[in-house]
Amino acid sequence: MIQSWLGKILMAPFSLIYGLMIGIRNALYESELVKSTKFSLPVISVGNISIGGAGKTPHIEYLIRLLSPYINVATLSRGYKRKTKGFRFVKASDNVLATGDEPLLYARKHKDIVVAVGESRSLAIPQMVGKYPDMQAILLDDAFQHRAITPGLNILLTTWDDPFTKDYLLPSGRLREWRSSYQRADIIIVTKCPSILDIVEKSKLVQEINPTPTQKIYFSYYEYGYPYNFYNNKQRIKLDPDLDVILISAIANTKYLLDYLYSEVEDVHHMNYEDHHLFSDLDIEYINTVYSNRESKRKLILTTEKDAMRLDIHRKKLTELNIPIYVLPTEVKFHDSENKAFDQDVRDFLLRFEV
Repeated sequence: MIQSWLGKILMAPFSLIYGLMIGIRNALYESELVKSTKFSLPVISVGNISIGGAGKTPHIEYLIRLLSPYINVATLSRGYKRKTKGFRFVKASDNVLATGDEPLLYARKHKDIVVAVGESRSLAIPQMVGKYPDMQAILLDDAFQHRAITPGLNILLTTWDDPFTKDYLLPSGRLREWRSSYQRADIIIVTKCPSILDIVEKSKLVQEINPTPTQKIYFSYYEYGYPYNFYNNKQRIKLDPDLDVILISAIANTKYLLDYLYSEVEDVHHMNYEDHHLFSDLDIEYINTVYSNRESKRKLILTTEKDAMRLDIHRKKLTELNIPIYVLPTEVKFHDSENKAFDQDVRDFLLRFEV
């Protein structure tokens, strides 16, 4: 704890410099000295103030499932850590090196929607509309800081255990902007909440966030489904207390996932990599060694859906090694039937939207 606070103090001058730069940038947009682009179709942004781990991907998927049965919806991401540059549409047959993990996940799980990547969202959207003129809404993934576009609906995520109200600017903390930036949001979702929510703690957090009179605030949690076979997604299993799990993850925050697994299985051996890690041949060999050396009678390798996109480039090798890998699906749920109000907020935005 002392070392942690000492590190924050030592990094404080750099955080102030970083905060000054971000403050100037935001002031330029607020004063309209730097123009932000508005588009003639609904744009919904899902993002956070902190770096990684707030649950953007499952919340984007929630919106896809909500909207795609009724309108032509698309997603747009920058394609973090992809090896390509510029704008491109994402196909299910692509690999993670070309697209990044989240866009590929959207394209493979939701085959009826348009998925695209591009570093400049303001240049990407016209290309998307030009190719698909019947597009009716665009979901921007991780775009809260992307001030070049003014979204019609701005959704900000923050986690229950580590809300932005208790964090600090980079590099002292994990904030990409000053805490006050939350006021740009139309909706705030507190994510990764316990499945049973303490009403008193919920009220305290609402007071701490202090939403503006026009902001709505919701609380969500994850519901994990039955893991499916990496090689055959129609084959599923049920986690049970006799199972030994080797968890492979390269995501920003695994505490919520680990808490769930420890409540479901006998033991968890966590092979933790940095966020968005691109697995190498050596990684695959090491994973095989760890699996082979586990003496448990019932053991398997478990990974997340995003990590499965990055493991997929080694599918041939994994098949040859005959490593049993299962993928844990995740869905967002809202507390206290708040999904009805949240869904209605999104629908109302679309119904009220005017060019």
